[in-house]
Amino acid sequence: MADPARARRLAKRIGAIVASVIEYEIKDPRLTMVTVTDTRVTNDLHDATVYYTVMGQTLSEEPDYAGAAAALEKAKGVLRTKVGAGTGVRFTPTLTFVLDTIGDTSRHMEELLDRARAADAALAEVRQGAVHAGDADPYKVSSVDETADDEDDERRPD
Repeated sequence: MADPARARRLAKRIGAIVASVIEYEIKDPRLTMVTVTDTRVTNDLHDATVYYTVMGQTLSEEPDYAGAAAALEKAKGVLRTKVGAGTGVRFTPTLTFVLDTIGDTSRHMEELLDRARAADAALAEVRQGAVHAGDADPYKVSSVDETADDEDDERRPD
């Protein structure tokens, strides 16, 4: 079992190599908008998971996730060869590519927060003219009860 610090350093190096090879050496047009976001290596240094995201060509265009996944799967052998040559480890880790959905998750969270802010603003508007239901002091005690309690206190021996 390898040192976890060594696994982190190897993961960082693998991510840099994969990103560089995708950008400069692989000429597949489906990989032009692929960005490597994170890389994780198991502690035994045999498996590496590369997280990636795909950007759209324009803001209104939906990214081609399936095309990018197919292109990465096709280029997996070349990428593993380059990783082996670039890292110099005894056993080149197997590469697994996982779509990183952190961007979609953050957009969804922002939408939920916007909805919560709007609901809070609507509630604040309703609360402006609101008054409490019932009496202003619901725990008010009648004067008859107060005198009865005072008499009971005087009769009790200490």
